[in-house]
Amino acid sequence: MLVSDLRKEFYDVIKGKRILVLVHSDIDGICASKILQSLFRADHILYTVVPVKTRSDLVSAFEQHREQARYFLLLNCGGCLDLVDVLSPPEDVKIFVADNHRPLDVCNIYNGDQVRILSQLGEDEEVPAFEDVFREEESEDEDEDSDEEDGKRRRFDEETLERRRARRQWHQQRHKIIFDYTQFSYYGSSTAMLMFDLAWKLSKDNNELLWWAIVGVTEGQVFERTEQDRCVLATGTLQGHVSRLNHQTQDSQPLDCLRITFEKELKLALYRHWSLVESMRHSLYASTTLKLWTLRGEKRLQELLAEMGLPLVQCRQLYSGMDVNLRQDLRSLLEEKSEKYGLPDLLFPSFSASRGFRIKVGSADYVYSAAALLEPPQKDITPTAAALDVADCLAVGREEVLERGIEGSKQQLSAIYRQVQTFLDMNQVISAGPFLYATVIQGTPDAWFFSAPHCLTLLARFTLRAHVSVSRGRKSGALPLVLTSPDVRAAQPDTCLVCGIPPTSEDSRRNFFGKAFEQAAEKTASRAELEFFDTNIIRLSVDDRSKFFDALISLLS
Repeated sequence: MLVSDLRKEFYDVIKGKRILVLVHSDIDGICASKILQSLFRADHILYTVVPVKTRSDLVSAFEQHREQARYFLLLNCGGCLDLVDVLSPPEDVKIFVADNHRPLDVCNIYNGDQVRILSQLGEDEEVPAFEDVFREEESEDEDEDSDEEDGKRRRFDEETLERRRARRQWHQQRHKIIFDYTQFSYYGSSTAMLMFDLAWKLSKDNNELLWWAIVGVTEGQVFERTEQDRCVLATGTLQGHVSRLNHQTQDSQPLDCLRITFEKELKLALYRHWSLVESMRHSLYASTTLKLWTLRGEKRLQELLAEMGLPLVQCRQLYSGMDVNLRQDLRSLLEEKSEKYGLPDLLFPSFSASRGFRIKVGSADYVYSAAALLEPPQKDITPTAAALDVADCLAVGREEVLERGIEGSKQQLSAIYRQVQTFLDMNQVISAGPFLYATVIQGTPDAWFFSAPHCLTLLARFTLRAHVSVSRGRKSGALPLVLTSPDVRAAQPDTCLVCGIPPTSEDSRRNFFGKAFEQAAEKTASRAELEFFDTNIIRLSVDDRSKFFDALISLLS
């Protein structure tokens, strides 16, 4: 059931009750959970938060805690599953779902009692009509049973045959409607933004909650998960809240107060915490546009810096150590030269936070830091501990955790850059006909980074953009990419992760690989685990990889 009023149909319902919050280990979900925790503490609502990473984690956490609570909230997980079928909840259990994964399961949308969807559907999200996917068939089943019992003693009459023919046609039509609805996976609006909207309506919003909503929205921008028009609308809404909550002058606020500003931000990864040259080299947009892994690209970068009047000595040291005047003029200088060097989208509207005399930190910096903390290079950190680190990183006043995440992100981005350079130098991005594919070789020193879903997706996007930028064939821009990497983090040996991303020529963020992977695995009886909530990533047995790829080529041809 779709909930229209979050305050009346969700928050007022759980007041005075105990609620279990199952949150997906992604940045938007953790930001949403932190906003909710602030509201729950203010209204003395008992709650338990459990991070989950896969579908098995979701089922396990529900089974473990089902006796403790009658109200469950799923953040960025479970919306695309038939929850009543998967979880088998008792009749008195109510499950609230706020999930940015799409498409939502039709059984959850039309469940009128146990499952309640908090997420708002966009105008472009067309849900099949109830009568097209659900049908009362009790009387027909009774006819079928009686017919089976008496099948040898009497012949079917024309009315029964016609009814069965109509039912068969309806089932065929239903299968087509469901397939058309579920064939593409994509992302909806930010869940953190949804929860901040609830806090605003409850008059319990503040700058800290607003910052978490901003970070949640920025994740969709930085990692290109959300449609561009949806990002623009969300940014406009957040800008209004920033103006409302930060209208006081700096003199009238405490020195250590969190202050948020809206400004144009450079599309350069961690440039405030890195040198300008390293930031440009490891940023997907600048690096693939200028082809910075080539000698010609390196010379073009030096030309750009020279035209801006920036000495190489300044650009190769940390941003905080650059001359003050150069730092102040950096954005305007880059904006002036961006068109000439093919970087028209180098600046984008974003937000930054400052507190006291500490360095200003952009919302994109928080996203990169949190993403690195979610998938740490240390082998002894559990997924739950990693999610708690991200929650600490987002808390105001925990700069040491933020800095640790930023250093981890630098390692992550450096590993991605090295691997992309290896792919291109060794011509390892190969056309399979309907798609491109590349494989991270077993034993690669950086394989640990790529055995995590988020980092593997970043590597896939960087690889595809880089390959298209150097490819002479016009067709490469219209081909998607499938990337595999050894899953060295997995408990079971001889498995790999498979990730699929859409082609660069498409502006839409919709991804068809989730359904394609499912069909290829079913067709070949491959040992595949469709465990991740991001369906374009699966875990696959290495022994089944060749036949899985053959089936995938056959399906997409």
